Amino acid sequence: MSNVQQRFSSSLTEDGRYRLLIEAINDYAIYMLDPTGVVTSWNPGAQRFKGYAPHEIIGQHFSRFYTEEDRATDLPGRALEQALRTGKFEAEGWRVRKDGTRFWASVVIDPVYLPSGELVGFAKITRDLTERKAAEDTLRASQEQFRLLVQGVTDYAIYLLDKDGKVTNWNPGAQRIKGYLPEEIIGSHFSRFYTEEDRATGEPQKVLDTVTKTGRFEKEGWRVRKDGTRFWAHVIIDAIRDSHGELLGYAKITRDITERMETQKQLEKAREALFQSQKMDAIGQLTGGIAHDFNNLLMAIQGSLELMRKRLPDDPRLQGLLDNAMQGAQRGATLTTRLLAFARRQELKREAVDIPNLVRGMTDLLQRSIGPSVALETRFPLVTHPVLADANQLEMALLNLVVNARDALPEGGKITIATRKERIPDGDPKLKPGNYICLTVRDNGMGMDAETLKRATEPFYTTKGIGKGTGLGLSMVHGVTEQFGGCFTLHSEPGKGTTAEVWLPVADTTAMAFNLGHADEVPNIAFRPLVVLAVDDDFLVLTNTLAMLEDLGHTALEATSAIEALEVLASSPVDLVITDQAMPNMTGLQLASTIQAQWPQIPIIIATGYAEMGPGKDADLPKLAKPFTEADLKREIERVVLSKGALAIPA
Repeated sequence: MSNVQQRFSSSLTEDGRYRLLIEAINDYAIYMLDPTGVVTSWNPGAQRFKGYAPHEIIGQHFSRFYTEEDRATDLPGRALEQALRTGKFEAEGWRVRKDGTRFWASVVIDPVYLPSGELVGFAKITRDLTERKAAEDTLRASQEQFRLLVQGVTDYAIYLLDKDGKVTNWNPGAQRIKGYLPEEIIGSHFSRFYTEEDRATGEPQKVLDTVTKTGRFEKEGWRVRKDGTRFWAHVIIDAIRDSHGELLGYAKITRDITERMETQKQLEKAREALFQSQKMDAIGQLTGGIAHDFNNLLMAIQGSLELMRKRLPDDPRLQGLLDNAMQGAQRGATLTTRLLAFARRQELKREAVDIPNLVRGMTDLLQRSIGPSVALETRFPLVTHPVLADANQLEMALLNLVVNARDALPEGGKITIATRKERIPDGDPKLKPGNYICLTVRDNGMGMDAETLKRATEPFYTTKGIGKGTGLGLSMVHGVTEQFGGCFTLHSEPGKGTTAEVWLPVADTTAMAFNLGHADEVPNIAFRPLVVLAVDDDFLVLTNTLAMLEDLGHTALEATSAIEALEVLASSPVDLVITDQAMPNMTGLQLASTIQAQWPQIPIIIATGYAEMGPGKDADLPKLAKPFTEADLKREIERVVLSKGALAIPA
């Protein structure tokens, strides 16, 4: 041992208290190095976590505690050099135990001088921080994973705000959704993502106040991108606090759910349409059934009144009562026509109809209906296209719309009837793709509010006074246009009038004969009296039909069911069969099919209260709509006789 070391050792021996202190420390390795780095002392703490006994390490160079990589770069020598140059060396790094395992160490090396200034060595304190290092590494790895997670998310905008609401970081999802680069937005207040309306009401600050008080905020609303476009956002904001509860800032997560919102709207609209369709179908089923039975009653009443008129004496008072009763029956027939139109069960004659000519033909009727205080104006293009419709039903629909428009003009005004052609593309929710004519009836009246407009086409809904409307006019128009393959829409605002639009498909004039909607006249022909079999399960209707046939000079046979009718045909010669459609066990169509198979020479007329026969089913069979008059019956029989020339008597 050198003189310097002897003197240093002697000095320590003189103060045993320091030796006892150092020897008692187990959590720190405290030992001395000579000026060259050789270990000269070794405390129990050093032995505990480095593994060397004092006799194994004293006299050895301290570099053996370093890893091979550190020894290769002479880190031990540089550590002593720095301690001499700066008065201290402090660092953390990997060190090696006796058994070769590594531990993470915190190292402090201080030079030790004698009072004379002579360097006697170095005091070295080492602490094993392996557990802390592992915890820090785990935390760092977790933080890095979280950072990578946040930076990897592109479907969500995830970022932080400081206590004042300024953006402090920005992930790629935020950049994709909102359009700002990090350098463009970090440091800016998050209120710039809100709409002008929300900023005007102080919504951003209200949100932060809520989060500060409750710790969390969640809501959906409109937000604004960098380019000014809006998107529907789902927003969650959480307060971030330290371990003492002090507010540090806010974590904000935003998701663009515009597409989901639009999908939800479409789904709700589809559900509403389905519900409305089911409701209307249910009402239509009920309405069609009621109209069918009502038609049978009206036929019995109307036919009996008509026959009574011929047989009663010429008494003006009786004739007046009969006229009144007939008008009531006719109004009932009109009502059932509207009911059937609403229920889409009336018999339609589809043909090419020229709307301008149809309107011109009923201008006088329309003008009389609206009165002198309302001006009627028409606007049609020079080139027009016919539509596929039933002229009579279209006339009724147009009259309904014009009368409704008149009722919206109690102090007078103007009604405009116009048409335009439009091409409907794929994807329209109401119409199939193709060419359509839009017939509009526009008034400059009081208009309707949103609630009234929503209910306007509901059956039996009316804003007119008691006894002034059935509430079926617009429902009828709606039903008829649907049957034509079109649609009916209303546009209205309070004080801005109402526009009714009837969309009808353009007719293929190459496949259909052009028609203005007027019934073909039947030429006057003479034919012998016929033997006619009337079939109906309703006794009132059957009695009335028999009376009409006899009044027309024919021989009338009766049957109350299809089975009974077949029995009559098997036993008696018959020239013509008139049968009801809706009968139990066997319908009129089924009866007609059986007759055509067994007696193909016998013509058949189907009498029906509504179009309960599906489209295309025996479309060539003549049909007689109930309630029919004696004149209607005569005309249809004449048509059948004309088609079956063998029944006619040459003039």
